[in-house]
Amino acid sequence: MRAVVVTGASTGIGHATTKLLLQRGFAVFGSVRKEADAERLQQEFGDGFTPLIFDVTDEAAISAAADQVRSALKGERLAGLVNNAGIAVGGPVLELAASEFRRQFEVNVIGPILATQAFAPLLGTDPTLSGAKGRIVMMSSVAGRFGNPLMAAYSASKHALEGLSDGLRRELMLFGIDVIILAPGAVKTPIWAKAEHDDMARYANSLYRPAMETMRALLPQMDASGLPPETIAEAVVEALTADQPKVRRTLTPSPLYHLVMRLLPTRLIDKLIAKRMKLQPPAP
Repeated sequence: MRAVVVTGASTGIGHATTKLLLQRGFAVFGSVRKEADAERLQQEFGDGFTPLIFDVTDEAAISAAADQVRSALKGERLAGLVNNAGIAVGGPVLELAASEFRRQFEVNVIGPILATQAFAPLLGTDPTLSGAKGRIVMMSSVAGRFGNPLMAAYSASKHALEGLSDGLRRELMLFGIDVIILAPGAVKTPIWAKAEHDDMARYANSLYRPAMETMRALLPQMDASGLPPETIAEAVVEALTADQPKVRRTLTPSPLYHLVMRLLPTRLIDKLIAKRMKLQPPAP
């Protein structure tokens, strides 16, 4: 039985990935945080799907889930771990509480570390198990290499995830376990809807309020023009099954735009973004 663990399976990329893996004949263990989501997905996906109830910041719950998966696999290895669960914390660096930065990093960086440590034996570090060695797919973002204003906490977490993934891939060569990075651009997922509904009251007297309002106005546009999560799911399945998958793939609805942004001088990009986001200093 080829089996994959997908974190954050209740919506968006995680849900689409779970659905496609099941269609391709995999068994899927999908993490959710709520019992109601577990019941909903079990009903939707049927016997090939097993819900795992844990928050990616809860080390004990993740360890218990790994024991559950080990028992179900009966001596076989996992084919893959998809570290997909994540959140986006928005706001200016100067006005975000340290607790918000910690929450961003706990979910987007520490979470994948905990999941990887817990499931690594099932992927191939435990020599007593049988079957092919598994792979790890890390869900990064174009923001991991491009820091947008008012989303610096999110960009920093994805930049950290990229560095973690490269180092981890080289460490896991010892066991024959590969690590692949996927870096989507805008995707039609609930992560942007959640950001759109963030409380703006705390920025009522902030000099960043015009920029925050501009960013909020852009969120529906980003969602409308984003890639469908099914496109990212196809890339996940390819990363798990291809003979020689690319180490890192960027997936964006506007590849030409991102190419141009890589080629332009950084100072020019700063000026263009500042103008668009109303981050220019007032005229003297």
